Amino acid sequence: MSQLIAHWAFDEGMGKTTKEQINEHWHDINYVFNDATDKPPSDPLWRQGIKGNCLLFDGYSTSVTCEGLAQNTLTEMTIEAWIAPRSFEYGADNKLSAIINQHDREEKTGFLLGLYRHGSWSFQVGTGEEWLEVWDEGHPLPLHEWSHIAAVYSAQHHCMSLYLNGQQIATRSVKESSVIVSQKELVIGMHNEPFMIEDIFSLNMYNGLLDEIKIYNTALSSIKLLNHYARVKIIKNEIPEIPYGDLALQREVYEGDRHRPRYHLIPPGHWMNEPHAPIYFQGKYHIFYQHNPKGPYWHYIHWGHLVSDDLVHWRDLPIALTPEAGEVDPDGVWSGSACLDEHGAPALFFTAGNDAVFPNQMTGLARSTFREDGDVLLTKWKKVEKPVTVQTEGLGMKMGDFRDPFVWKEDELWYQLVGTSHEDGGGTAALYTSSNLLDWEYQNLFYKADHDKFPFLGPIWELPVFLPIGEDEDGNRKYVFLISPVGEGADVEVFYWIGSWDKKHHRFVPDQEEPQLIDVGDFHFTGPSGFIDPKGRAIVFTITQGQRTLQEEYNAGWAHNGGLPIELFLRDDGGLGVRPIEELSSLRSELLLDLDYVNLTEANRLLAKIQSDSLEIELVLKLEEIEEAGIAVKMSPDREEETYLYYNTSRSILGVNREKTTLNPLARTKGIQEGKLEIQEDLLSLHLFIDKSMIELYVNEQKSLTTRSYPTKEDALGLEVRVLGRTSVVSLKVWSMNGAYE
Repeated sequence: MSQLIAHWAFDEGMGKTTKEQINEHWHDINYVFNDATDKPPSDPLWRQGIKGNCLLFDGYSTSVTCEGLAQNTLTEMTIEAWIAPRSFEYGADNKLSAIINQHDREEKTGFLLGLYRHGSWSFQVGTGEEWLEVWDEGHPLPLHEWSHIAAVYSAQHHCMSLYLNGQQIATRSVKESSVIVSQKELVIGMHNEPFMIEDIFSLNMYNGLLDEIKIYNTALSSIKLLNHYARVKIIKNEIPEIPYGDLALQREVYEGDRHRPRYHLIPPGHWMNEPHAPIYFQGKYHIFYQHNPKGPYWHYIHWGHLVSDDLVHWRDLPIALTPEAGEVDPDGVWSGSACLDEHGAPALFFTAGNDAVFPNQMTGLARSTFREDGDVLLTKWKKVEKPVTVQTEGLGMKMGDFRDPFVWKEDELWYQLVGTSHEDGGGTAALYTSSNLLDWEYQNLFYKADHDKFPFLGPIWELPVFLPIGEDEDGNRKYVFLISPVGEGADVEVFYWIGSWDKKHHRFVPDQEEPQLIDVGDFHFTGPSGFIDPKGRAIVFTITQGQRTLQEEYNAGWAHNGGLPIELFLRDDGGLGVRPIEELSSLRSELLLDLDYVNLTEANRLLAKIQSDSLEIELVLKLEEIEEAGIAVKMSPDREEETYLYYNTSRSILGVNREKTTLNPLARTKGIQEGKLEIQEDLLSLHLFIDKSMIELYVNEQKSLTTRSYPTKEDALGLEVRVLGRTSVVSLKVWSMNGAYE
């Protein structure tokens, strides 16, 4: 007669512990926010289960550690569970993402049931002499839906088997030997010997819903396992669908985080990098972003997805693109762009990662299903089976680096820029053309700078962006070409040139050789993407690195966010203009201060009454008789912590002093950042956005400075205008700001 020796029902539905039903032992649930650092503590994530409640494992911190099984050996065993994965494991160090395990691979003892790449899964055991594995044999688990899985080991019948929804899907023969139970602890949701990232992040962890985990000391028959599955199906009529919100990352988890931005572009949780592929379709704006759904660390990239009516207020949508077996992108879906195809439907061009070939980077294409099913929110995409652009030899490119396609259309021809390296050193971008989005013809290297003269442009150019920005005084159309350098010696910022588009020769001709910076903050304005919006504006998005330690990002549960969308335009003097888009004014909540022509003392007296880190500030000062002017933000009452942004007229420098930005001795957000800015006007206009840890300053619509601040003091919320010299405040307006998410 079968004996159930362990059972985790996860029916508690609240709290930080769960009960193993057979032995009636309570176990702590490991979860990052049990003792949160930047927000109030909160319980692990409980959801409606297949039976009662269940536990949502977040993919990087949730696990349950228990005492091991009492038996020393098992001649037979069965493990069954209900499982609904949210994302799959990359397979770091060739290890499974453990559902439940108590094993020692080196000693060939214990057992392990877990997931691998693209939904494949396996049951593995040790007999002391052998390590035995059985795999799903072409029956991968689906994402976002319930599956009943079972793993059976029987020495008597010389086999181990896998069952999916009551059906045997894999089996293998074994010797008549027992499973030797490992002396290690039993762990649910986490590999007990995981691959580690700097001793902070444990990979090989389960991400998704788990319910009704049971272990038997006998081999359940096929009929009994089918009955276990069918019983639930009969009781509920059908296996229930999982509401989208039960598996999706939820912004509510981070409520109260005093460093997490509220009105900037940011995913609902975990890790993001470049926002990219902005597109306007059927009255809505869409933006995608590099995303790791398993945790707040760089790994196994997907495409996250946000939608907006106004480029300012955003709503989360399901992940758009996922690495898939048998597709062009089994090892990651990296940055790209969007356009409308020959039918007027959206198409995504992405960097497809495939480590089985060289180069392992190529351009993939995914088309919206809108024309087939009317999916106006663009939640479903079909990938083209083969890459549409592949790097080839003999074209002047150094083989290997080939990524971040940027696509646009002129007349009946599409153009594609791909970031790459030049065989003579330095970065470049390759230009291709197509009449159908599928067949691309190489044309030229779009532009190559003098690497010896500008070594800071690095050996590789990523994320090329090419946008029209207006006409000069002679009626010549001007363009801006943006790149983000990477590699040895690279200054990882957004550099640009203004110039002309020589369409006949398929090349860019800059007006001046020296590259320029849009933003003078250090490593906080990177990863550009852009598009021409319906109003004809050149809109650019960027990523703002969090600049925190891995431990801080682990504790926070999120990493990085986008900068505010900005408009680039051609100024009357031929230079590049930069300003936050006008729609951002819709985020204003309350006008806290509105002053005109007051002295500095009075302005600061009134500013002292404002204590906030969610603000928009417009400050205008007269430049005459000023040596330096600026504003201190996120200032504690004792001034031990503050971040000071300034413009120095004698040196023509825009800068930020972060020497006192935080008392945290391990903080990376320290130092002074400066860049050149020549102001010809009589007035200094400072347009400042503060959003928790985010600080963005726009000066005279010429330059920006993006930085971050993580003060330790909760009362570091003060403001102060500072002037070296004599001046009056022409105007000062301060608004409190609303959040940007529904």
